[in-house]
Amino acid sequence: MATKLDWEGDLLGVQPRIRLRRSFSERAHSYLGYVLRLQGTLAGEGREFLVAVGEGAQRKHKFRVGDRVSGQGVSVADNQLETADLYKVSGLKVIARGCEPAGKPPPFQDIPPPLEVYRQRGHRRLDARTFAAKCTACMWGCAMAVEMIVDQWNPSVRRHRRETFCYGPKSCVFYKAGPTRKVPGRKGMTWEEEDWVDADETAHRGPDD
Repeated sequence: MATKLDWEGDLLGVQPRIRLRRSFSERAHSYLGYVLRLQGTLAGEGREFLVAVGEGAQRKHKFRVGDRVSGQGVSVADNQLETADLYKVSGLKVIARGCEPAGKPPPFQDIPPPLEVYRQRGHRRLDARTFAAKCTACMWGCAMAVEMIVDQWNPSVRRHRRETFCYGPKSCVFYKAGPTRKVPGRKGMTWEEEDWVDADETAHRGPDD
């Protein structure tokens, strides 16, 4: 059996845990839960780390930035399919609640909404450097593990990468789209996900929604 590792830390961010599968111009999302970004100790080592939790755990504990949390977890089996360091978490405890977020957003640091809200809102691509510098504490930011089926006739041929997205208001002053994303296909073909994809995905939302 996999070894359970003890962890404890202060929450730096709570974001959706969503996996993206691409097959040339097609894409599909798996809404798996949430990712807790913590500064604390993992197996006795002081560091920043990421813990995957289910939607039920988030609904029960209502994690938000500033909370101090502990638990146990297992190292992920395949880090190409996960952005977190740990999953299969047990023994979750909220040791202390953080203060209400100070200042005006962004970043948006309320208790994250249900996953269905993210699905309904849709996302825009988010520049990876902007995500790392400005958005890791924001509930609307999301780093996804991406699995790409290169050859539709031979689905075993796959590639993996990480992509960052924003589910937040279009008016966010931190937002930068970054370069368009290119998806490899069979026989050396490439599909480019242009700006119209994001525009169509979020057309139902106003600038401040």
